[in-house]
Amino acid sequence: MNVPTAAGSSAPEFLTVEEAAALLRVNRKTLYESIRLGQVPGVLQLGRSIRIRRVVLLRWMPGHSGPALGEKR
Repeated sequence: MNVPTAAGSSAPEFLTVEEAAALLRVNRKTLYESIRLGQVPGVLQLGRSIRIRRVVLLRWMPGHSGPALGEKR
């Protein structure tokens, strides 16, 4: 998977959970649970808002760093 590195990219640096779920093609509830379990890298929580760094998410290889999204350890 290619990760855009151009500074002029129109893609946002931080994604909402909904945007990240669409990118990963998973249900947002599944992504919320995986975030809660600490399985997703690049998560930033500001108060009640959750954002995920796009570049970290694109470099992450689900399944190689722990259980698949939604699976318990």
